[in-house]
Amino acid sequence: MPIISRGFHGRRPSGDHELPPGQYETLDFPVLSAGPTPRVPQDEWEFTISTETGTEHRWSWADLMALPAETPTVDLHCVTKWSKFGTEWRGVSLDVLFEDVESAADFTLVHSYGGYTTNLPLADLLDGKAWIAYGYDGEELPPEHGGPARLLVPHLYFWKSAKWVRGIRLGLADEPGFWETAGYHDYGDPWREQRYQGD
Repeated sequence: MPIISRGFHGRRPSGDHELPPGQYETLDFPVLSAGPTPRVPQDEWEFTISTETGTEHRWSWADLMALPAETPTVDLHCVTKWSKFGTEWRGVSLDVLFEDVESAADFTLVHSYGGYTTNLPLADLLDGKAWIAYGYDGEELPPEHGGPARLLVPHLYFWKSAKWVRGIRLGLADEPGFWETAGYHDYGDPWREQRYQGD
């Protein structure tokens, strides 16, 4: 009788996924934050898109829940070198939120409850690339992972997916956010290892 039964091959690597350079796969979901975790009740949560002319578009939690939801399954890549494959989310596409927003801006500065900011080109939030996510793995998004809602931009390093998101300000010029001011890369493409300025 064989010690290992036929058909058993051990734990297989995630064959459908590719690691960006310098990354390693993790099966847990590390919690990393630049400061204390804000606790924002859903009935007090609000999300705002502000254009470069000062026009504001606002959504309450009830407004967000009334919008069509999507359930993207995406890979995450953190600048601290972990990658997590096949994460399941629920949220509203930024395409839906920007539908009635008129702007000539090319840049955005994302704001979070707690004061965190990060900058992204507007193009990286549209065309099915980004969501306001409020669910993770079939449950409400917990505060330590950015709940009640966070930005989800999986094609960039995870610091660009701002936790506890409360608004996006559009601008005609790029304005660095919290980590970018501290020396992190302005764009943050994991496939080009854009971790720090100059990469």
